[in-house]
Amino acid sequence: MGLVVKDVSKSFPSEHGIKPVLQDITFESKDNEFVCVLGHSGCGKSTLLNMIAGFASPDDGLMTVNGEQINGPDQERGVVFQEHALFPWYTVLENIALGPTFQGKPKEESQQIAKKYLALVNLEDAADQYPSQLSGGMKQRVGIARALANEPKILLMDEPFGALDILTRETMRKELLNIWMHLRTMVVFVTHSIAEAVHLADRILVMKQGKIASNIEVHLDRPRDAKHPQFLSLVDELSSILIEEKARA
Repeated sequence: MGLVVKDVSKSFPSEHGIKPVLQDITFESKDNEFVCVLGHSGCGKSTLLNMIAGFASPDDGLMTVNGEQINGPDQERGVVFQEHALFPWYTVLENIALGPTFQGKPKEESQQIAKKYLALVNLEDAADQYPSQLSGGMKQRVGIARALANEPKILLMDEPFGALDILTRETMRKELLNIWMHLRTMVVFVTHSIAEAVHLADRILVMKQGKIASNIEVHLDRPRDAKHPQFLSLVDELSSILIEEKARA
């Protein structure tokens, strides 16, 4: 059944009164789908992600995962933020084992789960290191492993590579795709990068002014070639939608 978002709206107080952030958002995503939410800053992407995570509630509408209404955070929805949010006083392995430990699993089992996902992100050699000893890309890989250690049905990612340099970002994009193709967990990935969305997504939701302007299925084989005519055509199509929005703004 996957994720269903139906007629969802959200507003926040501002100095000029109540500001609508999301308006009548409706879409569905299948269990193993990779969805990118694309748009300019301030279009409501992160607000939508936070509501799917259960950190905020819609003013109107309904959000469900496999038929169950979202009423708050849940281990079945793992979250990876732009800032890795690792605990600096824990080692890499201890950071990843936190979720299984909080679920009540014994220490040995929690560590075995942590090692499994540490291997998945190719960081076995960093198990005993602390976050301060890691590069930015390594920290984000630990953040992904920590979210996956809860074995969520949905992985929610809020511009997780936004603070990384271009080369590290490209490497992380490839590694994320490898992880996703191995696990086939549903991913909802927020980005403002058109090329990143086309590289990653099965489906791209283009947001503007708090609404979904386009819901595009991507039918390109993986791995995707940024020089392929279909890739370039889709980039141009998405660029036109976003440039049109910016010109009106």
